Amino acid sequence: MRTAVMKRLGKAKEDQKGFTLIELLAVIVILAVIAAIAIPLIGNIIDKSKKDSDVATARQIYDAGKLYITSELNGTNPKKGADGTGGAIKLSEIQSKGYLDNPIVLPSTKKALDTDKTIIQFSTTGALEKVELVDKTSDKAVVKSYDSTEVSSVTSTQ
Repeated sequence: MRTAVMKRLGKAKEDQKGFTLIELLAVIVILAVIAAIAIPLIGNIIDKSKKDSDVATARQIYDAGKLYITSELNGTNPKKGADGTGGAIKLSEIQSKGYLDNPIVLPSTKKALDTDKTIIQFSTTGALEKVELVDKTSDKAVVKSYDSTEVSSVTSTQ
């Protein structure tokens, strides 16, 4: 009797089959399609978040510049440039008075900003023209430049 039960169990094991090659290939194709759709979307999300964080840093520098002008320059426009354009404030001026921490890091590159080359540029009327962010390791004159519309589009955290 024991041998009969063992034979039945052995036969049952022989009848069982795993996945066929076609089934496995179908699953692999489905996963590949999902990956082909998802990977570019994730890459775009990462790029957008880096850009948004850089603009937020520019806004933070601009807000500190406004505080600096209000407190240290009694609300007057910074000195005009030699070409008659509006003046500029260097990041080092703002940091020396304690309006911003030192160093400020550009979020997208994780590199510290150059305090002498990073500036806030104002027009002759005192309105913001642009914020130029330059990191210390860059050979370029300006790494990131944001105009007034980009900087003002960031919601203030105040």
